[in-house]
Amino acid sequence: MSTQDQIIAILADQALLQPSDVALDNSLEDLGIDSMALVESIFAIEEAFDISIPFNANDPQNGDFDISTVAAIIAAVDKLKAEQA
Repeated sequence: MSTQDQIIAILADQALLQPSDVALDNSLEDLGIDSMALVESIFAIEEAFDISIPFNANDPQNGDFDISTVAAIIAAVDKLKAEQA
């Protein structure tokens, strides 16, 4: 399963949606993911990819991990995987 497919599956699970309902340009807000589901998503992504995400749960918009869209999250995970490899 590709990085994209895994992240979409994680986000869809948190949003109680089907993966096919998640588009790359969706924001977390578009998906109905609130702050608690965001934290759970971050933990699930860290576990799935064995990475450590620099994430500020109190102010996610000002963290080093771009969560603006699904595509941005995928790109950020790919970057972290490369850096932590």
